[in-house]
Parts: sequence; structure tokens; C-alpha cells
Amino acid sequence: MEYINILVKSIFVDNMIFAFFLGMCSYLAVSKTVKTSAGLGIAVTFVLCITVPVNYLINKYLLKAGALAWISPSLAGVDLGFLSFIVFIAVIAAIVQIVEMVVERYSPALYNSLGIFLPLIAVNCAVMGGSLFMQERAYSNIAQAEVFALGSGIGWFLAIVAIAALREKLRYSHIPPALKGVGITFIITGLMGMAFMAFMGIKL
Repeated sequence: MEYINILVKSIFVDNMIFAFFLGMCSYLAVSKTVKTSAGLGIAVTFVLCITVPVNYLINKYLLKAGALAWISPSLAGVDLGFLSFIVFIAVIAAIVQIVEMVVERYSPALYNSLGIFLPLIAVNCAVMGGSLFMQERAYSNIAQAEVFALGSGIGWFLAIVAIAALREKLRYSHIPPALKGVGITFIITGLMGMAFMAFMGIKL
């Protein structure tokens, strides 16, 4: 039940886009077609599912206060938490590089569609936010961190695919010239964010 609670909360209540507005640059720029958006959403979910557990282990056994006690009792007072940002970014960049090479090798069409935004997953604040939220919430085991990462990825995937589907339909709608493009996208994103606030009342 605890894992279901973490999963549902990370998808709907603490949605990376609609609750924290993380990863908005890719969300706005790539969400023009459902196919491209789905590809990026899957890539972001995959990166989250790999980087968050890896960063959890690094944080638990290397970075946080007393983490080095397993090496030597004399290191129990060492706190390397100030290195969290640098280490987390390095792990994310390495994983993204691997994902980029795999996508380029097995799906050239998707690779060309995503363009510069695929390597920019490395600096996607939703991915970095996943690791920082994991650290802040101090999950008790790696399974909880993995479930949180999966839920966060699914939430981001649903958000970008939903807005892409709406933007495809908006091409056939009569929109005032001043609101076309990013303008109407911001308005819809705000309305969707308000709609997702209804999930805050979920109690599992």
C-alpha cells in the first residue's frame, strides 16, 4: 500500500509539470505532436528510473552525513552533502548520453524529431528535481525511490502527451492571433494544473 501511495502521489498530486512546473522548456517546445512527445516522455521516464535509484545509493553510502561510516568509523563525521548537485548532474549526464546513443542507433526518426531536446534531458529540471526530491524526502529504501522515479516519469509523460494531443486539435480551432502558439499553451497548462489540484484530496 505504501508503494501505491508513493506511485499515485508522484503521478497526480506531485506531478512534475502541473504541481512544480519542472521541465517546462521541453514540455513547451516538443509538445507539437503526440508521437514526438511520447518519445521524449518515455526517454525522460527511463532516465528518471535509472538516475534516481543510482543517486539514492550514492547519497546513502557516500554523500549524506555519516554515510562513510561503512568504510571506517573515523569517517562517520564526514558530510559530503555539499557535493550533491555536482554528483547528481554527473550521473544524469552520463545516463542521458547512453540514452541518446541508443535512440540514435535504433530509432533515427525519433532522434531527428527530438533534435537538441534529447541531449537537453541532461539539464531537464524535472530529472534533476526527481533526485533532489528523493534526497529531501529521505525514502527508507531503494524500492521506494524507484517507485517515486517511475511515478514522476509517468506523470511527466502524461502531461506532455496530453498537451500535445490538445495542441494538435487546436490547429483546427479559431484562436485569436495574439494567443496562437505558446500563448494558448500556457493558458491550457494553467487550467490543467488547476484540474490536477483536485487530486490533492486523495487519501490512500
